[in-house]
Amino acid sequence: MAVHPRRAPRRTPLSSHLPAQVRGTASGSGPARFNSLAPEAAQAALLHCCGSRRWAHRVATHRPYPDTASLLAAAEEASYDMSQADLTEALAAESSAELGHGAPYAAMLALDAARAEYERTFRHAFVICLDNHPPEEQVDQLLAAIRRRMAHEIDEERAISAEELRLVARGRLLRLLNRLPSLPEGSTGTVPDGGPYEADFGLFAPVG
Repeated sequence: MAVHPRRAPRRTPLSSHLPAQVRGTASGSGPARFNSLAPEAAQAALLHCCGSRRWAHRVATHRPYPDTASLLAAAEEASYDMSQADLTEALAAESSAELGHGAPYAAMLALDAARAEYERTFRHAFVICLDNHPPEEQVDQLLAAIRRRMAHEIDEERAISAEELRLVARGRLLRLLNRLPSLPEGSTGTVPDGGPYEADFGLFAPVG
């Protein structure tokens, strides 16, 4: 990201490593529905992917997107360009990564203690993307990652958290795009009084 202490290197263009099912045109797809959202609706949905208001505004403002790859590329560019204030806002909106239902009680206790120590040290939630790990590996992955990252200096850990947040936001955005085509027309056109889209989207539980 533009002003992170240690910016992660830019990766190859997203279209070169996207799974086949998210390439191609947007006709009748998640990107098409996303393009059709009212501005306030698009930004509300995006804030569930990343808690930076400037990030959400930027991604929403650059619509329409011709396909998923273009939308993901724009989201990634906006992530890299977040300021330190944007990152602070986004991290403040996160909850520390949770274990799924059925995790061993001892693991839950160990994770709770590790998360509490992490949050006391770094003053923000522990963010990690576990999208590529099956559920049976997540307990070990979470505990090992927290213990490893506790050894970092604050600036180093902040940069790593920014990179993990970028990955988490990307995964949430993909789930949003997969969900949108199944919603009734008009169900995402305005922001409901009860809050932005939890009932409609049903996919924004913290993943990191």
